[in-house]
Amino acid sequence: MPTITVPLGARTYPVHIERGLVSHLGPTLREALGECAVMIVTDDNVAPLYLKQVQDSLEEAGFRTGSVVLPHGEQTKCLDSLISLYNDLCAMGVTRKDAVLALGGGVIGDLAGLAAATYLRGVRFVQVPTTLLAQVDSSVGGKVAVDLPQGKNLVGAFYQPEAVFCDPETLNTLTDEYWRDGLGEVIKYGCIGDETLFALLERCAPGGREALMAEIDVILTRCVQAKADVVAQDERDTGLRMTLNFGHTVAHAVETCQHYEGLRHGEAVGLGMHVITRLTERKGMTEPGTADRLDALLSGLGMPMTLPDIPEEQLLAAMGHDKKNAGKTLRIIALERIGKCFIHQTDTGFFQGIT
Repeated sequence: MPTITVPLGARTYPVHIERGLVSHLGPTLREALGECAVMIVTDDNVAPLYLKQVQDSLEEAGFRTGSVVLPHGEQTKCLDSLISLYNDLCAMGVTRKDAVLALGGGVIGDLAGLAAATYLRGVRFVQVPTTLLAQVDSSVGGKVAVDLPQGKNLVGAFYQPEAVFCDPETLNTLTDEYWRDGLGEVIKYGCIGDETLFALLERCAPGGREALMAEIDVILTRCVQAKADVVAQDERDTGLRMTLNFGHTVAHAVETCQHYEGLRHGEAVGLGMHVITRLTERKGMTEPGTADRLDALLSGLGMPMTLPDIPEEQLLAAMGHDKKNAGKTLRIIALERIGKCFIHQTDTGFFQGIT
């Protein structure tokens, strides 16, 4: 079982990657947590697939368990769901020695993580990501949050899990929509710091999802290791970690303007990477040919390449609410070339004319 360590001093934790891990999670988790109760938080897409086997495995290992099944989708990542989850934790009698386990994608991980971070001022938290997006990105690093109508992830915390357990076999049950959702983040890692990964994706693109799944262990390991390395140097997102937001300035604005009912997050990230790289190359900030190479990969993997029909002023206003801003300054991530990025401070005027 490949294990990647996220080195944060006393809060160092492992990310385990193993095929079939979901079915025998209990004994491994018992070693990590000891005797306690575990509240499993999942959604109505994941529950029919994996909840019973996870719950059975935990109970066979001696855990007392409870479960909450929430509606799937970004709309669940809201304050009303958070309050409902607090009530469920109270009803189960969860104490500080117990744990919340997120079984699902990024929405469930973010929501359950924020509940764990704030209930009783913090209970233990475990991530069991079942989507590509969550396995390569959102389950690692401790960012947990819910959305507000004004923008994405505006209420949140930095709260690291006790451990992360990735089972690549869960990716076989993803719809193509959820598969593309994760591809946006995978491509991002290749763009910002791993040209070898980017080249691997280029080689696999003609073979589609089947070819990518044949290399999934390598893809997961490279993405998680990259995330771990960045988080170890900048846990609180004040410098280097901002580079993980490549494509996200446009993506979050699109998601907000579509009220989280249009493009999925990773699809929006792919679109954001396309938009920003075309823009920075035109402005002489990015090596010529970079945008063409990125667009060829995005197109080859079936990622969206056209901005939705959103009024430009509305899109720019949403960018102005982005949590990465510093006062009136907008901090964007741009590519110098494939495999190397930088942080550029500007304002929303930088994007005028993109629609």
